[in-house]
Amino acid sequence: MLCEGKPTPGRLGPLPPPPDSRRIPCASPLCSAAHASAPPSDLCAVARCPLEDIETGSCGASHACPPLYYAYGDGSLVAHLRRGRVALGAGARASVAVAVDNFTFACAHTALGEPVGVAGFGRGPLSLPGQLSPQLSGRFSYCLVSHSFRADRLIRPSPLILGRSPDDAAAAAETDGFVYTPLLHNPKHPYFYSVALEAVSVGAARIQARPELARVDRAGNGGMVVDSGTTFTMLPNEMYARVAEAFARAMAAAGFARAERAEEQTGLTPCYRYAASDRGVPPLALHFRGNATVALPRRNYFMGFKSEDAGAGTRKDDVGCLMLMNGGDASGEEGDGPAGTLGNFQQQGFEVVYDVDAGRVGFARRRCTDLWDSLSRR
Repeated sequence: MLCEGKPTPGRLGPLPPPPDSRRIPCASPLCSAAHASAPPSDLCAVARCPLEDIETGSCGASHACPPLYYAYGDGSLVAHLRRGRVALGAGARASVAVAVDNFTFACAHTALGEPVGVAGFGRGPLSLPGQLSPQLSGRFSYCLVSHSFRADRLIRPSPLILGRSPDDAAAAAETDGFVYTPLLHNPKHPYFYSVALEAVSVGAARIQARPELARVDRAGNGGMVVDSGTTFTMLPNEMYARVAEAFARAMAAAGFARAERAEEQTGLTPCYRYAASDRGVPPLALHFRGNATVALPRRNYFMGFKSEDAGAGTRKDDVGCLMLMNGGDASGEEGDGPAGTLGNFQQQGFEVVYDVDAGRVGFARRRCTDLWDSLSRR
């Protein structure tokens, strides 16, 4: 949050740091975690600690952790790490549900495009769910409502649920129907939620995934990252080509005509002349390790829309396109990090639970607007 420095012109001034908070020393493991696991000695040197104190390990308490730079989306900030008490409310009356005495947060003194701040949900000690565990059981989930490209259509927010325990009887009634797949350990990118994609089904065809989609090597390359911040699912070039080819064969067999102009206009492929009332679009499912099959609703992988006019006096055609993306070649000598990404477009209408304590991710079909309504009434 923006809580230090000068006010931004045209905006309210920054909030002062919480009075009971304090700066984190440069020798703290939390400082190293915030600076991408930099050694404490390096951080103490950046904090201008005397060499003699660095050598004897006595500078940690007297020198604060150096400021960090953080970029996310279109915004960025420079901040200091602080620790203090934080209380979270629950329900419509915002009564205090949980309080953490030594909560670590970044107190920004300069921000660009991030006037409020960012809540981190990665697999790390500084993430929000990581710091709220064990008070909130180390579990969190979200349920993404359907994308809407109509400005006149009001959609309820996507609910985010922190700490719902599977041992609670009332919660258990709401958390049934999940299929779970184990999380993969990534030694280079430990904050990723990586899972093993084993195959993709298009109609009756089952396309086996490339090996790098089902494992993470010692350099941190491979696996499929479950990411709510990426729009579309991305597959490696060869895997994407095989899925698109199987989809094209099934669409041709069902009598759909290819819409090549729509492909030129959108960059999506394959596209077809299609109306919402048409039948015959093949089903598509993702198969993850642990016998976890996630059958996607049609709107999650095939979207219909009006194509652009071909010219003056021409009409717009109803078309539909496969909404998976080519993530490029992930077979370079040095690797390219994750081999694939499960994006938020394909997660619409699912509650996705991150059960960090159990080392797994779960998927269940939900009416996310109904889930929001039921949680809002509590």
